[in-house]
Amino acid sequence: MRKPIFNIITSTGILLVLVISAVSCSKKAVTPGPVTPTTPIVTTPPTDTTTYSLVWSDEFNGTSVDPANWTFETGSLGVNNEKEYYQAQNATVANGNLVITAKNETVGGFPYTSARMNSANKVLVNYGKIEARIKLPMGAGLWPAFWMLGVDINAGVSWPGCGEIDIMEHVNADSIIYGTMHWSAGGQEADYGQNLASSPSEYHIYSVVWDTNAIKWYVDDTLYVTASIANDVNSTDAFHKPFFIILNLAVAGNFPGQTVDLSKLPASMYVDYVRVYKAN
Repeated sequence: MRKPIFNIITSTGILLVLVISAVSCSKKAVTPGPVTPTTPIVTTPPTDTTTYSLVWSDEFNGTSVDPANWTFETGSLGVNNEKEYYQAQNATVANGNLVITAKNETVGGFPYTSARMNSANKVLVNYGKIEARIKLPMGAGLWPAFWMLGVDINAGVSWPGCGEIDIMEHVNADSIIYGTMHWSAGGQEADYGQNLASSPSEYHIYSVVWDTNAIKWYVDDTLYVTASIANDVNSTDAFHKPFFIILNLAVAGNFPGQTVDLSKLPASMYVDYVRVYKAN
């Protein structure tokens, strides 16, 4: 989860959105806590004049989560020392928003419940612009995230070799938004990213612009980190393959810590939309 600065040169059709029905449904849940960047690659980006066309979106205008777009991950996923038990009923759709709610209730031996959903086998992305408009909960122990994993994780490639792009992470009640990438370099975890002060309790558009040369992170129109992946620099070959999208609200864990402000529960993450664009 964290921090760079780079260029973007996009070519026609570099974003791939697939609707698939025959890929492994096994999903290894991995969303690591923050790590000091190990392989920073920084340069000054030129102005991005690329235009984009919408190729897929979920506007959450219905009455429930659309199973054509999302699959729920349920139970305890056994990662990051988190304390939530994921269940589908903690994700609802109302007033044009997906609402993921963390609750103070014991299920399956865990003290909190929440929801986590992914687009694996349904919506896959390989380059383009991926964004969501989100309002985040504030409170100690809360860890909302909008992120992506490489599809290779469902084909026997373990994390971090599959690659991870954290489009947005936030923890606790501070104002900091994190954007980070994780991958494997020389058999070791590598990560790179940055953070930006914002107003997380208000709606913002969190996005990445991703092409063959770089990944750029934005909050609204503010570019705050760019990472080069050109020519697989620093073993970044995982970022030239398809990824799937994940939305979740974790409670406690390695990143936010184990202190949970019970007075803030139930707490909800509001997602106005998720959209995927291709470069023109």
